[in-house]
Amino acid sequence: MTLAISAKDIDDKALIDELKQWVEIETPTLDAVAVNVLADRVEAIGKAAGLETERLPGTLGFGDILAVRSPRPAGSNEKTVLVLAHLDTVHAVGVINNQLPLRQEGDKLYGPGIYDMKSGALMALEAMKLAVMHGSRMPIHLIFVPDEEMGSLSSRAFMEDAAKSAGYTLVVEPARDGGKVVVARKGVAMYDVTIRGRAAHAGARPQDGRSAIRAAARLVLELEALNDTERGVTVTVGTIRGGTGRNTVPAECRLQVDVRVPDDAIAKEITTKIEAMKPVDPDITFEIDGQMNRPPFAQTDEGKRLFDVAAEIADGLGMKLEGMATGGGSDGNFTAALGVPTLDGLGADGAGPHTFNEHIFVSSVAPRTALLANLMISLEAK
Repeated sequence: MTLAISAKDIDDKALIDELKQWVEIETPTLDAVAVNVLADRVEAIGKAAGLETERLPGTLGFGDILAVRSPRPAGSNEKTVLVLAHLDTVHAVGVINNQLPLRQEGDKLYGPGIYDMKSGALMALEAMKLAVMHGSRMPIHLIFVPDEEMGSLSSRAFMEDAAKSAGYTLVVEPARDGGKVVVARKGVAMYDVTIRGRAAHAGARPQDGRSAIRAAARLVLELEALNDTERGVTVTVGTIRGGTGRNTVPAECRLQVDVRVPDDAIAKEITTKIEAMKPVDPDITFEIDGQMNRPPFAQTDEGKRLFDVAAEIADGLGMKLEGMATGGGSDGNFTAALGVPTLDGLGADGAGPHTFNEHIFVSSVAPRTALLANLMISLEAK
């Protein structure tokens, strides 16, 4: 395959300099103003490159959704290459001045959100500019969302609507395990469980009480018993909070539950079991609130062909591309579930997402940006 763009065509110094400015704009999901400051910068870059932009005001307390599109005739209904990125991070404002300062140590560049996923978001925009310059076969539609780290509650509908006209989806979440791309992801369900009993004095009238914590302990064991390594099912009670004092039979306890499942059939089985759980004590009540947050993303035959195209391009760039499945969810789950061939993990290589060790490998940025750009150029409508 003859490639239009090589890693040498990427001005990686300029790209890294720009990335540092993105990282310095801290963007925790719930700080809509901060997220929008970065969206302003991204929008300005897109407009300066002659790309079309659309800005949707934020809802549900989140920042704005920003769409960047390659120019095309009005009313065009061509299939697009849909590219998904997010501007929010899990890190609070101030982390860059304390636990995770922006710094470079050899090939490692550290900073909050640099790996997940400001590097990938910037690489996608740069790749799109190059692909448009070299004449991509399909229109490109790049969406930056403000709330991926909290389930894309305000942006899911916009992405799913865009997927209706997409021939392919490329997701620029970070690379995994030394540069692997993601070809499948587990579905994710989230539950908030409230257990209610009856308070009583632990010494004077314990017989009048009904312990919500004791009922919660039984429920935790029942939930965790659903774990099934062979089938790829994980059920984790991540937090438990209850009681008001040492000497009071606790009237209330709350659990936060995370569920990961590999396919739709198992998702239905496990969520049905969770939602049907009942207390053994008639004086105890359960309130189980939640559902599937992200549907399973399984690799289809068309998804495999998309990976093969990317692998051939990578080979031409001197890279060996490997695919992997992961338990973490992304916005790619939404498009894959709608039947759009989806390839994920196309961002920078690095490590430490969601930690104070978060970093990218600077040497991965140019070749993976070239991979993205050539992939955007090469894809053709089915």
